[in-house]
Amino acid sequence: MTYYRTTVLKVGPEAADMAAGGVLILFAEPVPPALAEMSIIHQPTQTLQGHKIAVGDIVSVGKHELRIAAVGEIAANNLDELGHVVLYVDQPNQNLLPGAVHATGGMPDVQPDDVIEFRSTSS
Repeated sequence: MTYYRTTVLKVGPEAADMAAGGVLILFAEPVPPALAEMSIIHQPTQTLQGHKIAVGDIVSVGKHELRIAAVGEIAANNLDELGHVVLYVDQPNQNLLPGAVHATGGMPDVQPDDVIEFRSTSS
């Protein structure tokens, strides 16, 4: 079941450098100017509405799927309120920050118009 859905509007010019380091920064508009250069700017069409992000769930970016390995305690709130979350991809030694999500499955090549979904793996 999809519980969050958004479409990528723009990929900041420094987002590729961040991705090379294993980090994707998602931010819905309006994006703070200091973060726009390194962010994946998106427009949600379905928000969490109280749903929790859970370990084992899937984040898909276009056709690429990532499995959630850890969730910071304010990640869901930040995603719902600001459209903001930091995804650490294949970074098992990275400390889990409160607004971050760790995921595994290889770094996706994020492009404008890609759909990003958070999906539950439980019924």
